[in-house]
Amino acid sequence: MNELSSFADFIERRKDFPSLERTHNGYPLAYLDGPGGTQVPRQVIDAVSWYYKTCNSNTHGFFITTNESDAMIEETRHKLAAFLGAGSGKNISFGHNMTTLNYMLSRALGKHFQPGDEILITQLDHEANRGPWIALREEGIIVQEVRIKDDATLDYEDMESKLNENTRLVAMGFSANTTGTVNNVRRARQMAYQVGAWLLVDAVHYAPHFPIDASSLGVDFLLCSAYKFYGTHLGILYSREGLLDSIPAYRLRTQEQYAPYCIETGTLNHAAISGAGAAVDYIATFGKGENLREKIVQAMERLARYEHILAKRIFEGLQEIPGVTVIGPSFATNERAPTVSFTIEGKDPVEVCKRLNEKGICAWDGHFYGIRPIEVLGLLERGGVTRVGISLYNTEEEVVRLLDVVREIAQ
Repeated sequence: MNELSSFADFIERRKDFPSLERTHNGYPLAYLDGPGGTQVPRQVIDAVSWYYKTCNSNTHGFFITTNESDAMIEETRHKLAAFLGAGSGKNISFGHNMTTLNYMLSRALGKHFQPGDEILITQLDHEANRGPWIALREEGIIVQEVRIKDDATLDYEDMESKLNENTRLVAMGFSANTTGTVNNVRRARQMAYQVGAWLLVDAVHYAPHFPIDASSLGVDFLLCSAYKFYGTHLGILYSREGLLDSIPAYRLRTQEQYAPYCIETGTLNHAAISGAGAAVDYIATFGKGENLREKIVQAMERLARYEHILAKRIFEGLQEIPGVTVIGPSFATNERAPTVSFTIEGKDPVEVCKRLNEKGICAWDGHFYGIRPIEVLGLLERGGVTRVGISLYNTEEEVVRLLDVVREIAQ
């Protein structure tokens, strides 16, 4: 039996995405650019439209539309708490994007930490989880980085050797957007606990592909972006219960001075929040259960399996093409995000993506703001890599088309 036969509903649900109807040069567009942001289902589009059509209003007033805005925002906090395995909506803060939220957090922690305190980052991370912490060197904070190995996995022995009694924070990714590497967050949590350090996890690339249980993981902070999991451009911050209240975040005197609001500056993007809640609801429809959390977990487990099958075919198919080098760990285990980066001998990644575009295939070139791992792996001066990724709406036919075109380019 075809291993994709139990996912027939995924093909049927492609009709939920209006953008999938588009063609280019006579080809149906194959959106293999999901790691940079997924396509959006009609249900999310409708939620954004609904907000503007019915209750577009600022918050905390005493009339119907402002009350509806308040209710929608708090309901979305609870939905995202269910999505991330948080205790309640009180653990969920919103921001313009993940980078902005992380800078807000780093500025606050810069006031909380003392000169000589240490922060540990990694060479595998997106700059959004490196730059905000590196900037604290200006405050006398010591920032070290964990090395990566040749197979684009973290060197946990190096991590352990750099943790000490002065370490206050470990900032790491859950999964690398450049190589698809999934990091061992539980192991890092144990090591951080031993020295009394907080753990912050960038789950932007992980959240679209796997279920997350922030409470069980014991992370102190976790960040993600709704536009990576079929939602809107919205940054999301999970904070462990009571932790955000203890951090001196920059905020106006008119801002609520307690979690989850104390790190949210100005008026939020209410329509985007409405869309993010709809994205969680949409994902839940792929699973079954007695409550929203159970539906989400089952849905994400199904999505992970489907995406793994297709991404593994890309990975193995590319390895068979002469002149193509695939970057990152193998798909021998399920601990691998469905993102595949590769190089073609003698071909610039920009040229590769232009050729793929001619056949209606959307793919990314470069370093995708994960510049440090691309640099360490010796790929930056070559223009980085070509990157493709699988999302729930991608198909077997698109995988075959991709491999056929890459084979042509590599000749």
